[in-house]
Amino acid sequence: MDIFYLIYVFITTALVIPCLPVFLLYSLLKGKNLQGLNERLGWISSSQTGSPAVWIHAVSLGEVRVAEATVNALRKMVPGCAITVSTMTEHGRNLARELFDKDVRVLYAPIDLIFFVRAALKKIHPDVLVLLEAEIWPSWIIEAKRKGIRIAMVNGRISPRSLGRYLMLRPLFKSILAKFDCFSMITDEDRKRITAMGADPSRTVVNGNAKFDLLTKLADPSIEKEMRQIFNLEEDTPVLIAGSTHTGEEAMVVEAYKLIVKQIPETVLFIAPRHIDRAGDIASILQKNQIEFQFRSSLKNGITKREKRVVILDSFGELFKLYSVGTIVFLGGSLVPLGGQNPLEPAAWGKAVLYGPSMEDFLDAKTLLESNHAGIEVSSPAMLAEKAVILLKDKALMQAYGTRALDAVLKNSRAAERHAAVIAGLL
Repeated sequence: MDIFYLIYVFITTALVIPCLPVFLLYSLLKGKNLQGLNERLGWISSSQTGSPAVWIHAVSLGEVRVAEATVNALRKMVPGCAITVSTMTEHGRNLARELFDKDVRVLYAPIDLIFFVRAALKKIHPDVLVLLEAEIWPSWIIEAKRKGIRIAMVNGRISPRSLGRYLMLRPLFKSILAKFDCFSMITDEDRKRITAMGADPSRTVVNGNAKFDLLTKLADPSIEKEMRQIFNLEEDTPVLIAGSTHTGEEAMVVEAYKLIVKQIPETVLFIAPRHIDRAGDIASILQKNQIEFQFRSSLKNGITKREKRVVILDSFGELFKLYSVGTIVFLGGSLVPLGGQNPLEPAAWGKAVLYGPSMEDFLDAKTLLESNHAGIEVSSPAMLAEKAVILLKDKALMQAYGTRALDAVLKNSRAAERHAAVIAGLL
């Protein structure tokens, strides 16, 4: 056993095992964290049936969407293959159960502790283990390799911010990455980063971002009508959406909005925080600025009408649909140094997309838009307001940006097929 893996097993066992009885007792008393606990501990009710078998791990909502596109492509290439999809989060699991039919088993991933991982692998016994994006779990990977299971990283991405942390533990990650049979990465930069961490360059390929494939399918025109009804919006109402904002960013968005309404007073603003439990913080900012607002939760799907020009989106999983009614969209996590959010989601609706300078986590998407003259970077609230006013006053210019954004997404699809072909090759 590799010395670095021995250290990892020792540390995780020493940390988790003493805490587990306390956690179980607390969960039983409070009735919390019980859903799927057996699966997290590797206690899976039935063995996997069918052959060949593929286990795809998708952490949460975004990765589950990638898994959907990949599974659809894989089934065409390998009819009859048995597929298991695992997630870490409850929301991810719920979405997976909505998206996949009964032939795809959906469960929680085991905690990365050697005993739990071995139990799960024994029950599922896949021919190929697929880890989406940047999921690197030492016990899971090494124990799978010991059982002769082939391993692939698919739709792989390593952000510049996370690379530094990985390099601090390069000996451990190099020994883990040696167990992978293939790395199917999103961009050439991702390929370079994974090899810097210790991956074998001969096992790395670049196949694009499978999230592109789903976006245009999800952008259903009927959704716009639904959203306009819910939010009481006429087609000619100018709408600015600030999506997935973070702490410190909402105050800047409000500052920009105050400048915008001086020139275009009818502009409606939606603020959608990345974490909806921060809705109260945003309300405080608006109150300090003497701006009236409504919460999305108060609108009750159109029964209660939107009357204020500012809405705080305190609902879960609705932001992508909301983009359908945006005139222009600002992506959060980018005016503060948090790596940004995916600009291709509003681009798939044909919207003009603005973002701040911190887009490290989505450089591929940013580069794609800018190479098609479809993305606009802003560095301050004043600049955000300036660019927004220019676009809102010049509808032809705004439409041109939106059209180019949608074209960029359409031209770079079918990545899921390429990733699925990698999996099929390992089978």
